[in-house]
Amino acid sequence: MTDPKHRILICDDEEHLREMVGEYLVERGYDIVEARDATTMHRAMGCAPSDLIILDINMPGQDGLTALRELRNTSNVPVIMLTAAAEVIDRVVGLEMGADDYLGKPVDLRELEARIKAALRRRTKTPEKPKGRMSATGTVPFGPCSLDIDAAKLFDGDGNEIAITAMEFDLLRVFESNRGRVLNRNQLLEQAHDRGWEPFDRSIDLRISRIRKKVEPNPTKPELIRTVRGLGYIFG
Repeated sequence: MTDPKHRILICDDEEHLREMVGEYLVERGYDIVEARDATTMHRAMGCAPSDLIILDINMPGQDGLTALRELRNTSNVPVIMLTAAAEVIDRVVGLEMGADDYLGKPVDLRELEARIKAALRRRTKTPEKPKGRMSATGTVPFGPCSLDIDAAKLFDGDGNEIAITAMEFDLLRVFESNRGRVLNRNQLLEQAHDRGWEPFDRSIDLRISRIRKKVEPNPTKPELIRTVRGLGYIFG
């Protein structure tokens, strides 16, 4: 059974979908909160923060992407977006805005549960030591920022915390642990322990683009995390 302290918020305007997903997850030990729209979701998060949100993109009123952008101003809670199967652009935009994962409709409940478990593991795990070299601990410099390895937090030069998702932290940690080495997408996904993406998925590029906006003095001309054409990325 899953730790009952894990609270999942399901935000979707389709009542039958909320009930179907909710019943399935309750049977597996999760606490469930339902929201029919973004307004209800924000209100629920203000009352009792959830450990993960399942968020539909296409909803009346405030759509899921706008709700995600607003949510990211105050919270790093893992978010799994639900998208129409063919709407690739929605998935791209969602990842750029800080979604942790996505899943197309109709929803496969077993796959959804697997992705929930993966997202929660990334959020709560203790950072592992990278293979092949001694792992850094404490706070390490990351360009003008500093990365707290133990607390899984990123700070700017003035000591203010910069909001990052669990996957973004994993990627920052991997880059720091492989300073000066070129890493391809497969290596980054392997070391960041995110094997749930589809073959040939380009989500890694979107995540790195998002990270650059947080750590690079000029994200349009990156100097910290550089692209090595045809090979991958290098830090340092």
